[in-house]
Amino acid sequence: MSPRKKSSSPQSLPSEAKAAPPEPAKAPSYPVPDMGAMALNLIQAAALGQKAARLMVGGEDSGSIGSAMNDARRIGKTMLDVATSYVKDPLKLVEAQAQLWNGYIDLLQSTTRKLIGQEATPIVQPARADKRFKDPDWQNNVVFDLMKQSYLLASQWLDQQVRGTEGVDEHTRKKAEFYVKQFANAFSPSNFLLTNPEVLRTTLQSNGENLVLGMQHLLEDVERGHGKLQIQQTDMKAFELGRNIALTPGKVVFQNDLIQLLQYEPTTEKVHKRPLLIFPPWINKYYILDLTPEKSFVKWAVGEGFTVFVVSWVNPDARQAMINFESYMIDGAYAALGAVEKATGEKEVNAIGYCIGGTLLASTLAHMAAKKDDRIKSATFFATQVDFTEAGDLQVFIDEEQIAGLEHQMDVHGGLLEGSAMASTFNMLRSNELIWSYVVNNYLLGREPVPFDLLYWNADATRMPAKMHLFYLRECYLRNNLAEGRMVLGGEKLDLSKIKVPIYLQSSREDHIAPYNSVYKATRLFGGDVKFIVAGSGHIAGVINPPSARKYQYWTNDARPQSAKDWIEGAEEHPGSWWGDWESWLKPLSGPMVPARVPGDGKLPVLENAPGSYVLVKSGE
Repeated sequence: MSPRKKSSSPQSLPSEAKAAPPEPAKAPSYPVPDMGAMALNLIQAAALGQKAARLMVGGEDSGSIGSAMNDARRIGKTMLDVATSYVKDPLKLVEAQAQLWNGYIDLLQSTTRKLIGQEATPIVQPARADKRFKDPDWQNNVVFDLMKQSYLLASQWLDQQVRGTEGVDEHTRKKAEFYVKQFANAFSPSNFLLTNPEVLRTTLQSNGENLVLGMQHLLEDVERGHGKLQIQQTDMKAFELGRNIALTPGKVVFQNDLIQLLQYEPTTEKVHKRPLLIFPPWINKYYILDLTPEKSFVKWAVGEGFTVFVVSWVNPDARQAMINFESYMIDGAYAALGAVEKATGEKEVNAIGYCIGGTLLASTLAHMAAKKDDRIKSATFFATQVDFTEAGDLQVFIDEEQIAGLEHQMDVHGGLLEGSAMASTFNMLRSNELIWSYVVNNYLLGREPVPFDLLYWNADATRMPAKMHLFYLRECYLRNNLAEGRMVLGGEKLDLSKIKVPIYLQSSREDHIAPYNSVYKATRLFGGDVKFIVAGSGHIAGVINPPSARKYQYWTNDARPQSAKDWIEGAEEHPGSWWGDWESWLKPLSGPMVPARVPGDGKLPVLENAPGSYVLVKSGE
């Protein structure tokens, strides 16, 4: 019998023939390492890791251990309160368990379909902004896809159960949400060598050299932190103030124990008569407003014809440990106002306050109103809260028990809150982006962090005096005394309704520190005309968004409904930066054009070049 000939044409197939069934899913192959080299590298990595661990254990003082124990007790009590609410309602507990169980059954069925080559819609997907699972194997490899979906199913279920907790107060529930989120973020499969496809592939390809480099990075970070882990988020050697950031030309024209005042050199022949005085936050350093020239708000404002002054706050040490919030008003805000008058001959200014600098500006304006002092003719607030009833994520750290613990911690450190403490707090609010992504990049993949000016600024932390910080936390976050007219500064009870100057309130749509709904509350507290806008992005990028970047958007609405939700629903969206909108608002309030002023031409001599010496002091010094 002659062999059967193969058909070269699809028409020769029998009519009843069917397409071949899809092939079962196959796991992508991974490189085979040199086991000898791998073993040597693993031994070296383990030795480096053990050395780092010993330094961390040795760096724990009694205060840190006590603080950690208090944190553990507080977390345990919070989670017990949540668990108790479910124990009291067995039916709700059964329903919750059934929901999780059904989710895993659906996941098992979906995975089985994928294994035999059928189409399978994912049961659960990461959020669009979640970058942990961007490696293709999280989708293409059945094993890693199962781990990813199983993790997301459990973490989202836990979050839902905490949000649905009944019988506990709102603050306890918020704390529980935060703790569960931190636990879930920490135990993501993306954070471990064997359960992260990119890390596993890199380890096999390099015979474990990535782990040696990673443990070297870990040891360096622990040594830099003197026994405490200080994760490096960017190349700290890539930036230097006055060399490639904080470059806008200017001079220090005034200083006292709390501030240096920077006056920037004009770039236009004429300037607005009324100077612009900026109060940045002192939780971080002022140069967030003067990063690279392309991002610099200061450079842009100077170019628009404003005489710009910026307060550069001291990075406190033992000499400033006892200064309080009132000192920031007297020796900060009032001292800067007096200095601007001497430098320019102008008594009237427009002012900007950013974050806590804005809270200080609002407090100062209320104090000035009580004293009939009208030197500030308009006020702009960047991401500023004055009513703290719906403050952002920082609320989870604010109750009397935690503030008392913080007070003890600051007593141990000579009346100062170490800069690393606040940095850790802000990092925890976005732990996936600011902690775990760098654990994976630096320690598991063994890579160097990329240079990024914003992260350099973020890591350039500042200390805070205990009296000032405790007053701020208790008076604003805990008791809301500023908004409710009970705060007293300089012998005056502060009443925000007595502030009659025009106000521009900037907020950001995704701000988790000063949410736009919280900022919006100020529209009903100030006594004058208030313009409120919402910018795209968050607490930093929503503010630092130059027009040339052509990024994000902003919303405006002349109506003043009761809630921020109603305001945003009726708002008009505009593409790009809000800076031009603010300039259009401010120019009519800035007076006629006059010859440009040069630092040192007034009654204040030049002390040194910008960025000044106060901003150069590091918290470790």
